[in-house]
Amino acid sequence: MLNKNYKELAEDLNTKFPEALVLVDEPMKGHTTFRIGGPADIYIEPDYASIIPLIKYLKEQDVQFMVIGNGSNLLVSDEGIDGVVISLGKNSDAITISGDTMVVEAGAMLSSVANAAANAGLTGLEFASGIPGSIGGAVYMNAGAYGGEMKDIIESVLILTDDLETKVMTPDDLHMSYRHSSLMEDGGYVLSAVIKLDKGNEQEIKARIDDIRQQRISKQPLNFPSAGSTFKRPEGYFAGKLIDDTGLRGYSVGDAQVSEKHCGFVVNKGNAKAADVLQLMKDVDAKVFDKFGVHLSPEVRIVGRNIH
Repeated sequence: MLNKNYKELAEDLNTKFPEALVLVDEPMKGHTTFRIGGPADIYIEPDYASIIPLIKYLKEQDVQFMVIGNGSNLLVSDEGIDGVVISLGKNSDAITISGDTMVVEAGAMLSSVANAAANAGLTGLEFASGIPGSIGGAVYMNAGAYGGEMKDIIESVLILTDDLETKVMTPDDLHMSYRHSSLMEDGGYVLSAVIKLDKGNEQEIKARIDDIRQQRISKQPLNFPSAGSTFKRPEGYFAGKLIDDTGLRGYSVGDAQVSEKHCGFVVNKGNAKAADVLQLMKDVDAKVFDKFGVHLSPEVRIVGRNIH
């Protein structure tokens, strides 16, 4: 979009969606856990009731847009993102609990949902307590950790399709598998999810969450910005071990570095650029393939202008 056009669009969005936060030329490094990324033409945080009308309006105006959650699995181009970035976060994060069932809006953080479940004496979501993402993003990529995955505890998901229909879909409908759902190919947007859990002992649940938190602190490089696990786990292998066994612990390109604490993570040591991370990822994949004959596929979602 031309500069004048997106400024006019931002004014229209402010008028039509007064409850939303609308920012122009907003640096995405402030909205990703990697702390990397150039400006989005427009960045908007809508309230839950505005999500569908907002997406409908942008489609009617033929404006390019993308939907993100917490930005925890995102690498954004140094040149930024064309069009509108819709961030589902603190304005769309309600959690409702009834018996052993939770209804959760897409912007709710997994840590908040896991803690709410624990406080209600509900078990099954402990694995997600340390994943730094939102429910929407977690469903989109079937996030998992410590032996659990979202597909294990999701009963149904409310989806807005690209054709602006709302559909209730199950994990089977979404073909949820390792770090994958059909949303990646078919498009569509997670609005909310129904989570089915089991009754448990509140103290035991909280102890498990605390144990997972301590494991993360001891094993993961939480002192540096990152997007979590950079590569998917190749079948029969662990990405971090392959990288370590290739002698790449601490390998750097600019301020992007293979973590010295956990080789499955690429960290931002200060002012890393997306280009640094991408070059590092290419180097790591090539060197691991040369040594072991195994390619590493990105787990991080790579988006933005002139990204390749």
